[in-house]
Amino acid sequence: MRYLTQHFSVAEFTASQTATRLGIDNSLPEELFGAARKTAMLLEQIRQYLSHLTGREIPIQITRGYACLELNRALKSDDTSHHVIACAADIIAPAFGSATDVALAIVSQVNRLGIGQLINEYPDRNGWVHVSTKMTSKPINQVITITASGTKPGINRA
Repeated sequence: MRYLTQHFSVAEFTASQTATRLGIDNSLPEELFGAARKTAMLLEQIRQYLSHLTGREIPIQITRGYACLELNRALKSDDTSHHVIACAADIIAPAFGSATDVALAIVSQVNRLGIGQLINEYPDRNGWVHVSTKMTSKPINQVITITASGTKPGINRA
């Protein structure tokens, strides 16, 4: 198995039930391997930070990493999504707590960790944390919460 970093494989970074169901090839193009590795290195730093906070190993699960354009469109995401260029991952860390707990824990570390964008997505449902190595085009969108009722600046609970 090919790994991006110690804890994150290419297979995990590209896995998608939607791609499998729709027969979409979501293989990571070789030219995006460097970007994917940089994203996985960010996840390693987040993992290390959460583990430091708790004093125990905190695994991170990637719920969505790379998404080819065809898959991204099937997921009804924008063509400009950082997932398309392997610069983003949606994650959960159940051993740490909810997605909101994770987002609240790392929000103070955005600059130190090099997080270009941090989104607490759908804390009003079974949410996840979106992290990207790329900066957003609008600084107001660097740290946000997205809920069923809209988008708000900062990390908020449901």
